[in-house]
Amino acid sequence: MQKRTKSLGLMLALIVLLIVSACSQSASTSNTTGTNTNAAAETGTTTDSASESAADTTTAAEEESSIGYQSDAGQVQVPKNPKRIIDLTAFSTGYFVALDAPVVGALSGAMNNKYIKDQLTNEGTTDLGEKPTAERLVSLKPDLIIVYTGTEGIDQLSQIAPVVQIKYGERNYKDLMLELGKLTNREDAAKEWITKWEAQINELKPKVQEVVGDRTVSILNPYTKGLFVFGHNFGRGGEIIYGEFGLKAPAKAQVEAIDSGTGWASISMEVLQEYAGDIIFTSPWSGDTSDPQIVYDNTLWKNLPAVKAGNVFQLDPTSDTYNDPVSLEGQLKFISDSLLSVK
Repeated sequence: MQKRTKSLGLMLALIVLLIVSACSQSASTSNTTGTNTNAAAETGTTTDSASESAADTTTAAEEESSIGYQSDAGQVQVPKNPKRIIDLTAFSTGYFVALDAPVVGALSGAMNNKYIKDQLTNEGTTDLGEKPTAERLVSLKPDLIIVYTGTEGIDQLSQIAPVVQIKYGERNYKDLMLELGKLTNREDAAKEWITKWEAQINELKPKVQEVVGDRTVSILNPYTKGLFVFGHNFGRGGEIIYGEFGLKAPAKAQVEAIDSGTGWASISMEVLQEYAGDIIFTSPWSGDTSDPQIVYDNTLWKNLPAVKAGNVFQLDPTSDTYNDPVSLEGQLKFISDSLLSVK
């Protein structure tokens, strides 16, 4: 369902880069060693003590500036305070924006997310496209790279910078915020965001529940083969509607998209009425080029109680798919305003 970066086009280009780099370093080391040896021989002095002292200083500095981090794919040494992060997940980029952690490169999906686009642009973040090349990544000189588990080319990526793997959907957004706060040495900022967020929810929740009452709410996306029904953990406002506000989904949507843990279900037009709530949030599906009007102009859709009552609200297909903290803040206003306006 969610797009994950599976092929980064790294192999050939990176191999060439590594070979050139290795050859260059080898030649440089050879020349330097030879010069130092000759100089020591001519002066009759030894450099062993100085070398050992320098090595000790370097080792201590390295230990102080890096830490062991338990990623979803195992232990990895990462910078204690990363300063040049490349995020190749797209869906995690907003967490780093919320944490004010420096992102030097991100995928186009994140760069086009209206909730974080301006922040990334102002920060000078490079748009890496959807399949960045090795040259592009190397040129940004990252000190940390974020990917989803299962991404191809991780061994090659790790030659550029430490790679932290995240398993999509493993944590809810609050837990992931805390985890990425830990990764970037910004745990206090993560906790502060959660505190402010929960205060907003506590203020809005009783107002929304009073207006909505026992009415059910659906999140529906038309696509080529029918509709997707979304639940509590797949973006599109589900985290707010079902998670924070505790509103009810239609019974079948509850079982298939929420209780199942998958976060979504696929249905045909023929069973639409069983999954459509009294209130509907909808948008075209961003994963294909199908015309949503095939669904929206259908008699089955037009006859839904929510449509007749004017309780249908259009989500943004390019940005509301995200469930990072900054995107959720933007969605919260739209969703709460929409729910408070229902008839």
